[in-house]
Parts: sequence; structure tokens; C-alpha cells
Amino acid sequence: MKPLIILLTVFAVTFLIIKILSGNYEWTLSGRIAMSAMLLFTAIGHFMFTKGMSLMIPDCIPLKTAIVYLTGAVEIILAIGILLPNYQILTGWLLIIFLLLVLPANIYASMKHIDYQKATFDGNGLPYLWIRIPLQIVFLVWTYFSTIYK
Repeated sequence: MKPLIILLTVFAVTFLIIKILSGNYEWTLSGRIAMSAMLLFTAIGHFMFTKGMSLMIPDCIPLKTAIVYLTGAVEIILAIGILLPNYQILTGWLLIIFLLLVLPANIYASMKHIDYQKATFDGNGLPYLWIRIPLQIVFLVWTYFSTIYK
């Protein structure tokens, strides 16, 4: 839920600031700035909660810690890329692919009741997916309309 709060708050603030400063409604720019802020926020989690996020990856996959660090770095790169006009469309498509690829980790974590912040197995479990899957859809649609759609 925190990523959604960051996404919406940053969007509202930047939307108003841009309107006041330029006199224009720049919803796609505000959307990209908000998504960038959200990605930076979630990337920090990869470095702060590495052990718990490693639990979100099935045991059959090696190098879990490296994958967590790598996906955190990818989020930072994507956060920068969607702000660069020459790269925003490509980055938008890459972000959509990334969001689709990480969804199984969220499903796995819910099935295993993983609390990634505490690195324990007493998380919310499957009811979390009632929030997470629609939230992932919001992120996908947000990305499409703020970076790709013209």
C-alpha cells in the first residue's frame, strides 16, 4: 500500500506544481515523476530488506541475494529511464515487462506467508493478493498511460 500512497501523493503534488509553474496540465509528466519516485522507494526496500526479499524467491532459484540486489538496481535504472524523454517509451515497455516478471514472486510470497520486512513466515498470506494483484494492474496501466500512450 505504501507504494500506491507514494505514487498518488507525488502525482498530486507534481501535477499542482507543474500547473502553477507552467500553467499547463502535464498529467503524463506528473505520472512519470510519480512512478519514478515509487520505483526509487521500492528499490530502497531491496537493499534494506534483502534477506526478506530473498525469501520471496523459490528455493530452486540460485543466487537469491544477487537477484534481489539486481532487481533493486533495475528499479533505479527504470526510475531514471522513464524521466528521460528519448528513453521513456522503451523504458515504459521494459517497466511493464519487469512488473509482469515480479508478480510471481509476490504470489509466491503470499502463498508462503512471507513478511519481507521482518524476514519471517508470518505475513498476510493469500488475502494480500486481493490487494497486490489489482495494485500491480494499476502500476501496469499507470506505466502504459504515462510513458507509452500518445
